[in-house]
Amino acid sequence: MLQPSRVVAELPPEVEDVFEEFRTCELSTLARDGTPITWPTLPFWYSDEKRFTITTSIGLAQKARNVRRNPRVSLLFSNPTASGLEGPPAVLVQGDAEAPDEIVTSVAGFENELRKVYHRQPASRAYGNNPLTRRLMDWYFMRLMIHVTPRRILWWPGGDFWQEPFELRMEHVG
Repeated sequence: MLQPSRVVAELPPEVEDVFEEFRTCELSTLARDGTPITWPTLPFWYSDEKRFTITTSIGLAQKARNVRRNPRVSLLFSNPTASGLEGPPAVLVQGDAEAPDEIVTSVAGFENELRKVYHRQPASRAYGNNPLTRRLMDWYFMRLMIHVTPRRILWWPGGDFWQEPFELRMEHVG
């Protein structure tokens, strides 16, 4: 049980920085039999909406299928590699996800996120701009969206899992 002093009323800037600057997080969903399955993903945080968006290829749709069956998910931000952050907290987000039954085939409305990907992973631009690659791997460029709304956020300052985490319950956020 968390100490009352560790439960907070708002998300601190250092946690928002993790959401904005970490390159990846681990998305965990539940398989049909309840077994947790975890994948590295590239999350996009929308602070004004208080939710994340993750995309997945239609060729790798198991994440979306799991979410449709059971919306409970978690996101773990534990690896600060290339984030530029010094001693950031490790952050665990527990929330509810939705994966609309819609295939996105255009980057319209997702241009800012794509620019962020190209900035962080410059080699990815070569694949996306190559007509042959796009033709042979069209299945990869057809995307499913997964939206995650946090219910609870826990973080460990400095990524020190030996100490008790701070906690924010999102229903308390205005």
